[in-house]
Amino acid sequence: MGPVCFAQPQTKTSTSFQQSSSLRNASQTFDGVKFSKSRRKPMSDPLFQDVIRKRRSVRKFEPGRSVDRKVLERIVDCGRWAPSGANVQCFDFIVVDDPILRDKVMEVFLRQAQRLVDHAKGFPAVKKTYLANTVAIVIVLGDPRWKVCFPQPTTEGWEKEYLENNEVIYQNSIGAAIQNIQLGVAAENLTSAWLSGGGEDITNKELSDLLGYPDWMKAYGTIPIGYPAATQNRRYRRPLEQALHWNGFQPTQYRTHEQVDFYESSLRPFAMYRDEETMETWSDRQEKLGDWETAFTTGTPNPNGQLENSADFSAPRTTGRATKRRLKD
Repeated sequence: MGPVCFAQPQTKTSTSFQQSSSLRNASQTFDGVKFSKSRRKPMSDPLFQDVIRKRRSVRKFEPGRSVDRKVLERIVDCGRWAPSGANVQCFDFIVVDDPILRDKVMEVFLRQAQRLVDHAKGFPAVKKTYLANTVAIVIVLGDPRWKVCFPQPTTEGWEKEYLENNEVIYQNSIGAAIQNIQLGVAAENLTSAWLSGGGEDITNKELSDLLGYPDWMKAYGTIPIGYPAATQNRRYRRPLEQALHWNGFQPTQYRTHEQVDFYESSLRPFAMYRDEETMETWSDRQEKLGDWETAFTTGTPNPNGQLENSADFSAPRTTGRATKRRLKD
């Protein structure tokens, strides 16, 4: 059975406390799915957590496989149920399952990958030839017209306050749809990746010409779907005790500017592509992490608790062993 994607159940407000209490205790059915109070125990069923942890970004697929369109419809329907600002649903989904068209999409991304090599030196990009073995590719389009439905400034001087946040609402709405699709893929025992290169202007124009959508829309997410060629363990995740803050931001859990510099210049390719959830299991962690081992493996990356002022991270600030290539012509 495939994933079931559904809206959060809602109940009408009752004028009687006794009636509303009965509603809370009674079983209810929404879209054919039965909910009861006992079923609402948090994480009582490990299925959802299993799906989340099973999701992987995989770039090796079994060749020669196919999947029924009903499966792809269930996956995309998960994206349709994603939350969005003002419920505008500012996304469309193009599913490419024709092998000839899929190969043409792959050619677009082969050119995109080469541009990364030529013009974004130092980024640990991978070749996109693995797209040839996908059963389908989902293109998630963002439609910017719907931003007009978000809060608009009506008082002079408040343009920045609302217009910039509207862009955040828009991007978050599209990201939620992409994540839902990826979870739908995992629930179908398939695997995927998240390619963001379609959002680059040149790549988006090529995809627009190929797939026929207006070029003022943008391919924010490209999701190749397939059967994994090999079992892949979980990728690196920060310790929960470092990312989770109770009742306010904890300064000792703050990651310093220098830690960001170190990750970008020296650690990034290993954290991106090694199949291990924690750096503590790296046999060469002392070599790779050096003085930064505590910052990446414990809940206190900033023991002195000092916070820093904003800094300019619009471009890399340091050069390390993993990014020396960007200095080359």
